[in-house]
Amino acid sequence: MKFSFENSTRIHFGEGQIAQISHDIPTDNKVLVLYGGGSIKANGVYDQVAAALAGHQWGEFGGIEPNPQYDTLMQAVELIRSEGYDYLLAVGGGSVADGTKFIAAAVSYPGDPWEILAQGKPAVSALPIGCVLTLPATGSESNIGAVVSRGSSKLAFMDPRVRPLFAVLDPQVTLTLPPRQVANGVVDAFVHVIEQYLTFDHGAKVQDRFSEGLLLTLIEEGPKALSQPDDITVRSNVMWAATMALNGLIGAGVPQDWTTHMIGHELTGHYGVDHGRSLTIMLPAVMKARRVQKGDKIVQLGERVFGITAGSRDQRIDATIEAVIAFFKQMQVPTSLADIDLGDEAIEKALASLAAHGRQGMSEQGDVGPAELRQMLELAR
Repeated sequence: MKFSFENSTRIHFGEGQIAQISHDIPTDNKVLVLYGGGSIKANGVYDQVAAALAGHQWGEFGGIEPNPQYDTLMQAVELIRSEGYDYLLAVGGGSVADGTKFIAAAVSYPGDPWEILAQGKPAVSALPIGCVLTLPATGSESNIGAVVSRGSSKLAFMDPRVRPLFAVLDPQVTLTLPPRQVANGVVDAFVHVIEQYLTFDHGAKVQDRFSEGLLLTLIEEGPKALSQPDDITVRSNVMWAATMALNGLIGAGVPQDWTTHMIGHELTGHYGVDHGRSLTIMLPAVMKARRVQKGDKIVQLGERVFGITAGSRDQRIDATIEAVIAFFKQMQVPTSLADIDLGDEAIEKALASLAAHGRQGMSEQGDVGPAELRQMLELAR
């Protein structure tokens, strides 16, 4: 497929790199530092950011939620408008980065900023963004996408103007993350790769081999991040893999299928399911429902990533799906709706929301309709 690829985010990787902020943000900019629940003030990240901004005029806005809420983000928009901030620094995980992207686009939007999400209206401009990543998972620190919630609606937008100008990736700051967040981040990155890889045989060998390398890394290092929480080399590999999983490289010029994510967003919106866990619940079901359409790539995944070479085609497909489930269980995350005590009511609610949000014609083929969405959710029981 034809494609144009660009990723202009400057990456500062390694311990102590937060100090680079002082060089990347012009001193004549008024900086707003945005963060989440305040863990950055307990783990030393806030102090490092403050030291790096010693020569700048800056303020702060905290309280951006996991699955950032529109109303909270609009409070930041009003703060920026009233106090004249002209540079945004996101300090946190993917939710803080996503929320900051929306804020950057909303500040100068002439109408109701919700239109950017609900109607796909383009932003007219965006404030410049930098990012200090504290939770590797979404890849938002170097891509053009963001997901924002409003009540039970969880919607995405993409705009090249909100790509961070720079991102600091210091694996040291991830050592204090709770195991649940570590696991969620690993499996989120894993599914990001899968949804750009597990489609059909398209002949793009470079993208496939990059994807397989990332999957192997996450499978090898993910469980170690839980069992060896102080291993900085493990955390470094996880952090870089998560960034590479969704910076545009492995998805350039290949078909993609984000069905798992779209269904997962509904589970998160209605029931507060952790984003990464919504994906591990739905991915095996999507693979089972699409085993015919995705059969060649499932077999390839099994052979190249999990070493599955014996048995008939159907047996290898079954074994590969089971290997994915086994990896998720190793990461201590749920793999079915029953694992989080959801049943038929959740299926009906998710289907209604998918219809309301116009989620028709998904998959790499554009052929997943209501009947197959129901099948997927029922397979996830």
